[in-house]
Amino acid sequence: MAQKSLLMLSTGGTIASVNTKEGLAPGESGKDLLSFIGNMPYQITVKDILNLDSSNIQPEEWQLIAQKVYQYRNDYDGIVISHGTDTMAYTASMLTFMLQNINLPVVLTGSQMPITQPLSDAPDNLKSAFAAAAECAPGIYVAFDRKIIRGCRSVKVRTTAFNAFESVNVPPVAEITSDGLVINEAPKQLKNDCVLNTKIDTNVALVKLFPGFDPKIIHAMAQNGIHGIVVEAYGIGGMAYIRRNVAAEIGELSQAGIPVIASSQVLYEKSDFTRYEVGRQALLAGAISARDMTSESAITKLMWALGQDMDVKQVKAFFATNVAGEITLK
Repeated sequence: MAQKSLLMLSTGGTIASVNTKEGLAPGESGKDLLSFIGNMPYQITVKDILNLDSSNIQPEEWQLIAQKVYQYRNDYDGIVISHGTDTMAYTASMLTFMLQNINLPVVLTGSQMPITQPLSDAPDNLKSAFAAAAECAPGIYVAFDRKIIRGCRSVKVRTTAFNAFESVNVPPVAEITSDGLVINEAPKQLKNDCVLNTKIDTNVALVKLFPGFDPKIIHAMAQNGIHGIVVEAYGIGGMAYIRRNVAAEIGELSQAGIPVIASSQVLYEKSDFTRYEVGRQALLAGAISARDMTSESAITKLMWALGQDMDVKQVKAFFATNVAGEITLK
């Protein structure tokens, strides 16, 4: 059997960092990274496209990465993207929307320690990513600590531990065990050809409610050019409407054509704004439920929706649509 042909796109991050006078900074090339993992049973091509700490990977870099994946999608069996961990979940979520119906596995990975350090987690993470890129169904994934996670369900939950990422509200797509790569999810038939669409609107905000939160804050955001807001509410979906009426402010924004996505501050399980009066008030005002989406997925989905010039009604319909596993509709 012919070896799988895989492409590695390197973007920097901790995995490629070296010590400098100012602290750790990306310095290793993609080929340097490969030299630390030994022989792999694949034909691997490396292309360095960025050399950034992921704190500096922003929407412009998302567009570049998506363009490169789209450019090479028919030339390889899978693509691995080495990336810093801090914003990896955001990149993976946005690629999910920019590259809908991607026709090959695209796997992001990184590490908590530079690959040059003897006890680094980088070699194992890279090996896991290459295995996933060779064997998983088409889609966007994060490979970390022997787990393969759907990109739009990935969240970084630890700053230093090796098990830095979790698959939120769904099981990992695959895991590395003594049996090798064990795939837990049956592949889904692609409905359409992949179309690259990197049009986004970054004039959005992510707001976390707290007792005493003044709804004038989100009103001021709207007055200063914000086109959409994700509000992290309490628990299963609560917002204050006594004295500080957040729900009423959401209604005013919705009437003004600014969509407000309502999610939960709680990482696991869904939001359900129909359960309590404090949630129903928000829904009646016009809040759009994010259900069990991650905040990373909700904010990137909103950026992409607004980039398509969707109005509030269209955004609501889009957030009730499961594009690539980012939301549970049942």
